[in-house]
Amino acid sequence: MKPLLHAELINSPFEDPALFVEILWEHRALLFDIGDIRSYRPAKLLKISHAFVSHTHIDHFVGFDTLIRLMLNREKALKVYGPPGFLANVQGKLGGYTWNLTEGYPFSVTAAEVHPERILSRTFRSRHRFAPEQREEKPFAGILEEDSHLKITAAHLDHFIPSLAFALEEKFHINVQKERLTQKGLSIGPWLKEMKEALWRGESGDFRLKVPLEKGGGAEEKKVSLDDLKETLTLSPGQKIAYVADCRFTEENASRIVHLAAGADLFFCEAGFLERDRERAEERGHLTARQAGDLARRAKVKKLQVFHFSPKYEKEVALVYQEAEEAFRG
Repeated sequence: MKPLLHAELINSPFEDPALFVEILWEHRALLFDIGDIRSYRPAKLLKISHAFVSHTHIDHFVGFDTLIRLMLNREKALKVYGPPGFLANVQGKLGGYTWNLTEGYPFSVTAAEVHPERILSRTFRSRHRFAPEQREEKPFAGILEEDSHLKITAAHLDHFIPSLAFALEEKFHINVQKERLTQKGLSIGPWLKEMKEALWRGESGDFRLKVPLEKGGGAEEKKVSLDDLKETLTLSPGQKIAYVADCRFTEENASRIVHLAAGADLFFCEAGFLERDRERAEERGHLTARQAGDLARRAKVKKLQVFHFSPKYEKEVALVYQEAEEAFRG
């Protein structure tokens, strides 16, 4: 079974945080935190439709300029989410440059500032020299984005400033048994995406699609219902990826993280310090590797990936991973 979501950290665990999640078969991607991304492939970055920023310390947001520069002549808009104060951060970034030669470009940025009970957003258009448009407001109850098959949720954490944690969930996974399609005399093609969309939307079994026939090389087609296609499909629970960046180890933070990451297939969690330096971690508002592992165990995730290590452990990187894994395995 090929997963729909493919996640990778852009940088090493000692460098700036930036998690790239590609949505396979859709030619688009999501980005969680925007640290230094200059070394990443531009063709990959151009797939990004949404970016989710935990907080705007420089190592989590410095790559915003790189992203904007790369996307300036792109028609597709970029939507970015961040914590309280984020609209001013984005406006300040865009206001730091002169845009008189880009007024013909179609690109725009919609920035959304996530508060505990509401989301404030503004759009900045290249053709208007990225001047902020009127602010819009909508209620927030945990969900940032949701479509027929994906959902992105957020939780507020304490890093001495507000910091957001995120979870990306696939509602359920559809795997097509191609050999069974062939046995039915049906061709493989773009119609499969339409079929998956219909299933994700919750269409009834008598919903019909135009399907090309194998014999006619795709030239002939017939209408087939979703019920007729059931034996060619395998439905399984969807993937879940959770992302937690800088935060303190407090009872409230821990409770929110465990709830957000519960049952995740892949849990990306910061682990700034070793447990022996726990006091330093508390002073800096970070987790230790042991704390990250403990949170992963409590959330019953399937796999833990720690990152964002203090440079002081460059010669002890194996120890950071070991400490986190031992706590995770209990």
